[in-house]
Amino acid sequence: MKDVHCALTIAGTDPSGGAGIQADLKTFQELKSYGMSVLTSIVSQNTTGVKDVHHLPETFLKSQLEAVSEDMPIHALKTGMVASKPMMNVISQWLETVDCPYVMDPVMVAQSGDPLMNKEDQRYLQEYLIPKTSLVTPNLPETEVLVGGKVETKEEMKEAAKVIVEELRAGAALVKGGHLNGRAVDMLYDGKNYYEYDSERIDSSNTHGTGCTYSAAITAYLSQGHSLPEAVEEAKCFVTEAIRHSFDLGKGNGPTNHFALREEVLNRWL
Repeated sequence: MKDVHCALTIAGTDPSGGAGIQADLKTFQELKSYGMSVLTSIVSQNTTGVKDVHHLPETFLKSQLEAVSEDMPIHALKTGMVASKPMMNVISQWLETVDCPYVMDPVMVAQSGDPLMNKEDQRYLQEYLIPKTSLVTPNLPETEVLVGGKVETKEEMKEAAKVIVEELRAGAALVKGGHLNGRAVDMLYDGKNYYEYDSERIDSSNTHGTGCTYSAAITAYLSQGHSLPEAVEEAKCFVTEAIRHSFDLGKGNGPTNHFALREEVLNRWL
């Protein structure tokens, strides 16, 4: 029997299936990692936006984390929505008990541009969680929150990635350029080298859950032993195809297609 590669997501839910825990688990499954999940918040949302949120008690978050890690191997993990300082504190302490790559998708800014964290929670994230990461994957609005300034060019993306690693002490930073015009360029800095990931920009408004899917794909590849640059490269290909073959579902921005790399799906749409 081949080794089973286990990936864990710690995040909120999306009942419409395009983002959050649901997107992460679909991604893990498609990329052949065994998916596990710990819920932080139960979110009432769909393709048009968030309707309501119920945050789980920190004691229950702790119980979930311990239940998984005392029984199952964890070869890589990611966090998505972590809503409060007490939740971050629980996760920060638990991270001391596990030894595997940790990918943070810092869900800090809503698609509308509205902040999802207050200043105090942002500071706590930067001080106690980011230094424990192997990789942080902010989009440009989240990058601007982390570095405290505008990021509008490729050179500014490089400088921001360097700040996140060298000043905020992340293991590495992947600054995603999806909000810029032109080709979709992402910039990875691992503390020594820069890696640029360039792809065509897919003309689609169906991008619900893209950040969750991208970070989950990186986590899946890391769980299988890929190097960080390789994991990002493979994940970039996955999320690009997921957008290319995205679904026109719902009344808002539809979801990406987590089945996009299946041969029968590619043959159907090519």
